[in-house]
Amino acid sequence: MMDSRVLLAALLLVFGLASVLAQSSPDDVCEKKNATNCEECLKNVSCLWCIKTKSCVTYPAKTILPPHALCPLNDARWGLCMMNFQTLIITLAVLGGVIIIALLVCMFCCCKCESFGSTRFENKMQRRGDKAKTKQEQRTAEMKQRHQEIRQKYGKFLVL
Repeated sequence: MMDSRVLLAALLLVFGLASVLAQSSPDDVCEKKNATNCEECLKNVSCLWCIKTKSCVTYPAKTILPPHALCPLNDARWGLCMMNFQTLIITLAVLGGVIIIALLVCMFCCCKCESFGSTRFENKMQRRGDKAKTKQEQRTAEMKQRHQEIRQKYGKFLVL
């Protein structure tokens, strides 16, 4: 029983190593598609199609943009065959800028509206407090006047 488990593990290890070694390196995958077209080349995400040289090359991941010697940005295609790399970069930059500006505007408006709302709330509470204070003063004055009338009525005129 134990021998079959060890044998199975050894077989899996051997087949795994064989499949890894049998695969070509990622650098070779793109270069093998040089004789194909843009669509075939860009099926692999790590590939870049150059229209000028009609070649499929591995995208230089170490540099953010492909060097001009490899392929000019106007002729480079990555991700979509119909959009050149320069247009893709400009589009993504504009979209990123619009999103950042929209977030800043939302944050500014929310903060302004929040402070406006809290100011409005504070003013409302102040008015309520003033009304309550005025009513309390009126009630106190009325109560003092009634007490004064009662004192006068029964002859106990005292000034407080």
